[in-house]
Amino acid sequence: MIGVSLWYIASEGGRDLKKVVVYTDGGARGNPGPGGYGAILTFGKHHKELKGAFDHTTNNRMELMAVISALESLSESCQVLLHSDSKYVIDALTKNWLKGWKRKGWIKSDKKPVLNQDLWRRLDAAASRHEMTWKWVKGHAGNPLNERCDELVHEAIDAGDLQTDQGYLDQQSASDEGKLL
Repeated sequence: MIGVSLWYIASEGGRDLKKVVVYTDGGARGNPGPGGYGAILTFGKHHKELKGAFDHTTNNRMELMAVISALESLSESCQVLLHSDSKYVIDALTKNWLKGWKRKGWIKSDKKPVLNQDLWRRLDAAASRHEMTWKWVKGHAGNPLNERCDELVHEAIDAGDLQTDQGYLDQQSASDEGKLL
């Protein structure tokens, strides 16, 4: 976890959970193209930055990876206030799109398969461990932590240690065959 001290808040069910504030961002150059994600987690006075990059991916996939990497980095259940400038991510979670997709077998209201299912499933599993509050923030509007996440995205891409986004490649392959994942 993030250099833990004994700072707790009361939570439902009689459990005491640590309160973690998270900011995330993701992006791709070319969309698709090389992409990266950045996340900042704060717990009391502790601060942790995460970043990573992929050689061929999309903006939306990197927005999801930012959230996933932040949540998966927490070693125990927490109360998480997560900020993202991605309407794609925030709307799917606050407007219950994700719940609907799952209920309908990963099919959207337009009867087409949900894109990025591999990451949505991973995000759903990661978020289920925590008490989540989702908050949209306007990107590139001067919020220092959102701006730092954007810097982490570009640092990760520029570092050149790009991973393969196998989920994106599999999705493209399935799309080419006429059946999206």
